[in-house]
Amino acid sequence: MSAGVITMDLHGMTCVQARTAIDAALRRSDRSVYRLELIHGYHSGAALRDMIRQTYSKHPKVLRIELGLNLGATTLVLREY
Repeated sequence: MSAGVITMDLHGMTCVQARTAIDAALRRSDRSVYRLELIHGYHSGAALRDMIRQTYSKHPKVLRIELGLNLGATTLVLREY
């Protein structure tokens, strides 16, 4: 974990397990956390990716979602640097 960024590997989780883990990380995150980097993969399907982007695009703690060049990761921006 670098300063202000929490990285979570969600490989092998179901959507319910991943949502529980992400919700817990959002609850624990304080003002020092800027971003949650969620590694969900993309070779085995898009269920996790789609769930993350749908569920957290309107979450009150999430400022925006960044999609970057890595197709297997989604970043939730909680606040600007």
